[in-house]
Amino acid sequence: MIARQDDEETPLLQRPEQITTRTPLPWDQFWIVLFLQLSDPLSSYIIAPFIPQLVRDIGVTRGDESQVGHYVGILQSSYYAVHALTVFHWSRLSDHIGRKPVILTASLALAVSMLSFGLSKTFLGLVISRVVCGAFDSSHSITGNIVMDITDVTNMPNAYSYMPIPRMIAHTIGPLVGGSLSRPADRFPDIFGQSKLLKTYPYLLPCSVSTIVVSVAWLVTYFCLKESVSARTSLWELIKGGFFRQSYTKLRQPPRNVLVNPGEAGPEEVQSKSLPLRALLTLKVSTVTASYASMGLFHISFNSVLHVFYATSIEHGGLSLDPPRIGAIIAASGAAHVIFQLVFFARLHDRFGAGALNITGISSGIPIVILFPVINALARAHGMCLVVWLFVFIQTALTVSLTMCYPCLALFVRAAAPNRASFGATNGIVQMFNTIAKVIGPVSAASIFSYSVQEGHDAWLIYYFLMTLAFLAVGASLSLPRDLSVWEDQQ
Repeated sequence: MIARQDDEETPLLQRPEQITTRTPLPWDQFWIVLFLQLSDPLSSYIIAPFIPQLVRDIGVTRGDESQVGHYVGILQSSYYAVHALTVFHWSRLSDHIGRKPVILTASLALAVSMLSFGLSKTFLGLVISRVVCGAFDSSHSITGNIVMDITDVTNMPNAYSYMPIPRMIAHTIGPLVGGSLSRPADRFPDIFGQSKLLKTYPYLLPCSVSTIVVSVAWLVTYFCLKESVSARTSLWELIKGGFFRQSYTKLRQPPRNVLVNPGEAGPEEVQSKSLPLRALLTLKVSTVTASYASMGLFHISFNSVLHVFYATSIEHGGLSLDPPRIGAIIAASGAAHVIFQLVFFARLHDRFGAGALNITGISSGIPIVILFPVINALARAHGMCLVVWLFVFIQTALTVSLTMCYPCLALFVRAAAPNRASFGATNGIVQMFNTIAKVIGPVSAASIFSYSVQEGHDAWLIYYFLMTLAFLAVGASLSLPRDLSVWEDQQ
């Protein structure tokens, strides 16, 4: 709450300082949001350690090791290609019919697609499973909308300091589950050696773990999550009104559980309506979209190369690590991210602001890329010695600052929204372009990596590509204001 006292006796040049009281987080609903944030990344990180081996097992590469990265990139991009076409519409739809039904649809699709992924025996089956998941899975975007609904300007930075933690927990647990439970009949013959099902489908067990977690998330959503959009419209009314052709202009009240600062509330915000797409494409929305998309492009490209880099042989430019070791490294990285986010992010935000943290985080991508050829050169010269592991640790530690960008950019997205009723649509625009970047990133980065490791090609080509993306993201981040309050005051 912001209290202002202005009277005729107060000199204009000596206005009293604003006294801000931070609103407590609504934990009765916020813990559900955090739990929902876990299911989507957990599914992705569970399959990450064994995807290269899975591609080899199904025989699509025909024994050509250099093509593994290419097919891994196609598999990852298939999810984002379809997701880019649907995420804006799901997010915008949630502004009208509510967040809860969209979350329930997304969770159901994710559970079915993960089970299908574990049962697939062909590359086409794997792609179809990821396409179905991408078409319906909007949980990440919608949970972000819910946070915008149930917070205000005083507790929003604190809320967003928690938002990356579920992903980081998934970053820790998922690779361990995927790396340890893949091919269980071979790894644990005493327990699973007699199971014909797990011998036939060696990657079904880790995918089943993901399906169980997502199913629990669906039940928690159905029974515990309260709808944060108070004025809703039936889907049939939207279809009759041409929802996908023009903006639905029914006046809406803001959610009852949204805490609004009295000094900020105005008639246009208390009774507002969703804006048409053209009205949402303001300079602020375009600026934060460009920054978010360039950051997402670099990060997804880096992650795609990182997993293939670990799995590729040292002679071909990687580190020759097996899925359990890859899972352990990714898990350790996720644990470090969780600790850093819990202990330091809110304090650093209060001290330096979202703009400075965002620039610092994305700038760390430059030394991260430089360490790739350094690590491989050391492994070629000395094998997997202590020095190599030290540089792997340094590279992993630098990724901690990279993840600071996401909560910072989420704050800019909320500040860029033209009004409260358009939070979902604004976030949908940003996530749509971010997803398009994620379509381009995995397939291009993994393919360039596969091309660069072939004999006679420039082995540094992939690092030139990643460095270009890093500088592009840094340049886009410089267009954001250093102080978030500049946009908040204008809003």
